[in-house]
Amino acid sequence: MTAFGSIEAVCWASLAVVAFAYVGYPALVFALSRVFGRKPARPVVSDAELPAVSLLVAAYNEEVDIEARVLNALSLDYPRGKLEVVIATDGCTDGTAGIVRRYAPYGVRLVEYAQNAGKATVLNRTVPQLTGEVVVLSDANTHMAPDAVRRLAEWFVDPAVGVACGRLVLTDPRTGLNVDGVYWKYETFLKKCESRLGALLGANGAIYAVRRELFPPVRPGTMIDDFVIPLAAKRQSGCRIVYDAQAVAVEETAPTIGAEFGRRVRIGTGGFQSIGMLWSLLSPRHGWVAVTFLCHKILRWVCPFFLVTALASNAVLAAEPGYAVLFAAQLGFYALAVAGHFLPAGPRWLRYLRLPTLFATMNAALLLGFVRWLTRPQNGTWRRTARTAPAPAPAPVPNFTSAAGDGRREPIGSGS
Repeated sequence: MTAFGSIEAVCWASLAVVAFAYVGYPALVFALSRVFGRKPARPVVSDAELPAVSLLVAAYNEEVDIEARVLNALSLDYPRGKLEVVIATDGCTDGTAGIVRRYAPYGVRLVEYAQNAGKATVLNRTVPQLTGEVVVLSDANTHMAPDAVRRLAEWFVDPAVGVACGRLVLTDPRTGLNVDGVYWKYETFLKKCESRLGALLGANGAIYAVRRELFPPVRPGTMIDDFVIPLAAKRQSGCRIVYDAQAVAVEETAPTIGAEFGRRVRIGTGGFQSIGMLWSLLSPRHGWVAVTFLCHKILRWVCPFFLVTALASNAVLAAEPGYAVLFAAQLGFYALAVAGHFLPAGPRWLRYLRLPTLFATMNAALLLGFVRWLTRPQNGTWRRTARTAPAPAPAPVPNFTSAAGDGRREPIGSGS
């Protein structure tokens, strides 16, 4: 093959990998899920059959949001005596721990660590102290629907289920309106397909549950624990990971483009880090999980390198008329990505014009994440996402009391 032909092959192969990662794989996994998969059916479970649950929130300097989070946890619809609420603070330097202590009379347990060691270390230290058969993990700025924990817990009546993942709904921090974007809906679609195949990858850190006996020790410094923990549990036990779109939690999006980009960089860094932890899942003995891990995650994470290679090789070929058009198309796409950054927030149809911006910034974040993974040691300590304003004053909620005679909770107010 001539040098020109080799560069042509590199250009087209690079574009093909990107096209498969974002378009071909969704079509493939949809087809596979319909031919070989089945929709998981959540068992119908009585209160007596529900497992004991520990809801664990690891927090670092969350005084703005923690009271609303505690009150939301106490409002959950779960049988009395079967739900333990635990807040683990990781070397907080603000008033987070003091706020949590006020709720000790209502059954909220504070586990306080003096030194900031990172979320992975907090989970490793705290999970063995919990009493629940099932551990539900969530974030300090997350609000769960009243029935969310119950819906997750019902899956664990099936002994084959080791992890259950709920659905995270994103809201605008200024208006509170649902702003699930095209990309988030696209990812939710993939979760549903992969769940049908029994090959779901990871979870939403805001709302997922793990059988406590299967909880794997997490390597200190792990950055995307909600990805590593479910897959490590599956690797060591062969358990099922299920997705329940009706177990809903709500969380605000990052308030600024810069904050969102920083979050994506951290995810990218954690993604490259996790490959070294989970590479054995690529073995064919793991079945569909090997396929989804390779095609959904690893290919997605390496797409920035193929995008750069496609543009660079196309530049070399641009003297040819056909390749000049392709090169102009690539440059035009990135120009649209830059222009999309300056589009106003509304109306809603403008979100489609911002798709090139989303695509380009996501891949730029992955590329920067790779550089950080390669050049900086990862200690997993907290990088809290800034939020626009304190959470609104919470309304009174139901809570634990020994007076309720029907096995559930009765309202007693906010306790503040």
